[in-house]
Amino acid sequence: MSVPAPPRPAAARLLSPRFRLALLLVLLAAAATAAVVLEPQSLFAPGRDGWPVSGGAAVVLFAAAYGLATVTFVPRPVLNMAAGALFGSQFGTAAAIVGTVLGAGIAFGLGRSLGQEALRPMLRGRWLRAADRQLSRHGFRSMLAIRLFPAVPFAGANYCAAVSRMSWPAFLLATGIGSVPNTAAYVIAGSKASDPGSPAFLFSTGFIVVTGLAGLAFAWRERRRLRRARTHGAAGPVRRAGLEPVRPLGEAEFEGGEHRQATPAVRAATGRP
Repeated sequence: MSVPAPPRPAAARLLSPRFRLALLLVLLAAAATAAVVLEPQSLFAPGRDGWPVSGGAAVVLFAAAYGLATVTFVPRPVLNMAAGALFGSQFGTAAAIVGTVLGAGIAFGLGRSLGQEALRPMLRGRWLRAADRQLSRHGFRSMLAIRLFPAVPFAGANYCAAVSRMSWPAFLLATGIGSVPNTAAYVIAGSKASDPGSPAFLFSTGFIVVTGLAGLAFAWRERRRLRRARTHGAAGPVRRAGLEPVRPLGEAEFEGGEHRQATPAVRAATGRP
């Protein structure tokens, strides 16, 4: 007679993967609600009074607030332009990049500690498995490409990378390097917003438009490639089962001028002896 398993302690249930995933979803919902209700982006409005510090300390404080704001889903372009308006192109870019890496690291840590264990068994679709393999095996290269193309949502990339087996150094380094061009363009645009006819503003705005269109074109091309692969891969299960596709009579037996014995699967499918 089998002995029933003892009930799990309450602490073990609280630390279970499903409970941690539910906690992550609650935290993300709370962050999104806070972004809508409290409007934290108003804290970064140019000319706003009430900053407790100035100079270099203000840049550091802004970078920390920037990172927390990205976790609450505040759009990064708004934060980048505010950085340029408040601190100029150089210090604004530095503060925005540090805040970007900080916010990405917080999201990556939350996703890795609360969601990875529960979500990895759900990666069953072909596209999901392919994306997971790409991020896990080529973490730095994949994340660098994602950051260079602004069409990929910042928060979505953070949590997808957290579910994969990408390493922390690869994720943070690729985020820091790949975010520089687009972030700097927004910061420069913000610093020159008062002079929209200046060459710096026009160049940065043009760069934003070009990279945005390039990202959309890349996403469209990848979508078509995956759709074609999905269509042409319909015979994949047949090949994996050791069966050959049915070909016209004579083609299965003669290939390249040499006699080739038809497999039992082909003979059964065609009704041939």
